[in-house]
Amino acid sequence: MSNLLKSEGIELRALEPEDLEFLYSCENNSEIWNVSNTLAPFSKYILRQYIKNSHHDIYTNKQLRLIISNETEPNKAIGAIDLFDFDPYHMRAGVGILIHGQNNQSKGLASSALKTLINYCFNHLHFNQLYCNIGAANTKSIHLFEKCGFIKCGEKKQWLRTTDGFESELMFQLLN
Repeated sequence: MSNLLKSEGIELRALEPEDLEFLYSCENNSEIWNVSNTLAPFSKYILRQYIKNSHHDIYTNKQLRLIISNETEPNKAIGAIDLFDFDPYHMRAGVGILIHGQNNQSKGLASSALKTLINYCFNHLHFNQLYCNIGAANTKSIHLFEKCGFIKCGEKKQWLRTTDGFESELMFQLLN
């Protein structure tokens, strides 16, 4: 029996209490706050509550966070992939992804995780589409999503405030 949340060396899994330190490290890394629209750090208490309530399904929470782990070390989190703004009527959701740590990046892990999530969303949850919004300067993310079949469908001019001024945000879609 195959696991639809495993492929190409990675596994997507539910949040576990042991992921607290990983989440704390990711959510409080101010270097990536610009892509997650975070303005302030999260406490361990808040993150513990988030993990505690993460067992609800996507229809209840309208979001789903899955931990990306290497299949050889399934208990060690190397990233996270999120579905957010789930719309059950239109069967669509936004996608966000993070691979934590330079030593885990540029190894194809994000691509494997995104392809696995796409398969899960289209073939198990029966979504009509997935979308993402990416800052125009984030060429690595643009390449990742395009490589996985997402098509640029729009641009919001000067949408994102950065330390250097304003940056456009690009919109991408993948239809089932």
